[in-house]
Amino acid sequence: MGFNKLIDKVTQAEQALEAHERYVGVEWRQLKGAWRTAWTPGRIVIAGLASGFIVGRTRPLANVASGGLMQLMTAISGLVASGSAQAAAGEAGEAADQAEATAEATKAATTVTAVAAAPRTSSNDPLLDHEALRRRGLL
Repeated sequence: MGFNKLIDKVTQAEQALEAHERYVGVEWRQLKGAWRTAWTPGRIVIAGLASGFIVGRTRPLANVASGGLMQLMTAISGLVASGSAQAAAGEAGEAADQAEATAEATKAATTVTAVAAAPRTSSNDPLLDHEALRRRGLL
């Protein structure tokens, strides 16, 4: 297999991976939105009452006094806090990616504008040479 075919396969694999990442991101956002909209105040109250009833029926009062329920509540609150922190970190990462993409697009637009505004004196103009543009940081 030739080198160019290997490069083409790698490029194709990268594009497939990026497409899958975009798909997973869209699906995750939809799931997160559906999850948040599903937790209405009435459902939260009903879930609290049901879990309280179940805990009250399965655990005798002696375990509650010894701290069994407190341990359970502490574990659940830690789980919820870590989930919230992970969601916030994910949103911050997405915002950073969007800011980086915007900065790259702005840089590219500035480069195109600078190249288009440059005077052209001959066909051997160094402004039209790609290597010269790269050295100057315009490309």
